[in-house]
Amino acid sequence: MQDDLIDRIYECSVVPEAWPGVLDDVALLAQSTGGLLFSARKALHWTASDSVADAFDAYVNDGWFGKCSRRLCIMGQEAPSFFVEHDFWNEEQLSADPVYRDFFRPRGLGWSAGTGLHLPTGDNIIFSVERAFDGGPIEPENVARLNSIRPHLARSALVSARLQLKRAQGATEALAALQLPAFLLSEAGEVAEASAMTDAVGGHITWGAKGRLRLNDRSADTILTDALTGLARDAEGPVRSFPIRGASGLPELVAHIVPVRRSAHDVFGDSYALMLLVPVASERAPSATLMRSLFDLTPSEARVAKGIAGGETPEAIAADGDVAISTVRSQLSRILEKTGCARQADLASLLARIAVTTPN
Repeated sequence: MQDDLIDRIYECSVVPEAWPGVLDDVALLAQSTGGLLFSARKALHWTASDSVADAFDAYVNDGWFGKCSRRLCIMGQEAPSFFVEHDFWNEEQLSADPVYRDFFRPRGLGWSAGTGLHLPTGDNIIFSVERAFDGGPIEPENVARLNSIRPHLARSALVSARLQLKRAQGATEALAALQLPAFLLSEAGEVAEASAMTDAVGGHITWGAKGRLRLNDRSADTILTDALTGLARDAEGPVRSFPIRGASGLPELVAHIVPVRRSAHDVFGDSYALMLLVPVASERAPSATLMRSLFDLTPSEARVAKGIAGGETPEAIAADGDVAISTVRSQLSRILEKTGCARQADLASLLARIAVTTPN
């Protein structure tokens, strides 16, 4: 079921009418009533499970969205994770909160798990699942289930947000609306179509036989090949977000591999995957926190990465987190794989580069 859900999540990237059904199944992972997706850049766009759509139509249109502190708390968190009410408030504070007291609870709601994404494109995204009040708070094991699919939700939502949750009529229209360097790829990495903005990343790309796209960063090119190969056998396995370094050895782009699944082929034809390239060094450069999230790091891996970026040793990270050094070393090995770094020093340099390019 998990692989099928992940395929359907990626279908939603360009088929937004599929989101309500997918959000239903995302909510089921956490034994909840329904799910929501909010996307805001210049305007607010949202979609929801049918079970909670009427309530959140009132939430948006009757002014509750602007009064609610929940989204501010979620968007202010650093860890790439879903959060629940008791991460922010105690029961007394919740009962006194006007939005919970006067909006959610009278409608039979009042418990949720939500996660936020500040995308380097300027899009801000929130996913949440909503549970009936009499069901009690969402448990840690259910938050863990949501965290397991969070990277897939993030990549799909990056595309959906760029399209303003509207279905494109074809590949050309979709690629133009993304306003990012983007390539439609075959399973072998051959380019079927590209956006007009790909000229800006020409220094990172060479062309192989039969129109095969090659990345000049050899480490990134290997990850790309493995990602395309891995999509055929395992929906959860391959690394799909990774840095691309320039001639200086510093990361200049982050690549996101978005599989083309199910009815998304109606928009993108026979293409196998969409590769988006997001600049690191720009006025909208992402924070180190966001980049850790974009590299598909789990919350525990993100904690290790934060420690490495701060100059801590694996031993110190283990002691601070009260975990075994073998656990930290295993997590560090996985972080190196996900970021395409060969050594711990390379990882520290990567995260330092990201932090330097973060706007004040």
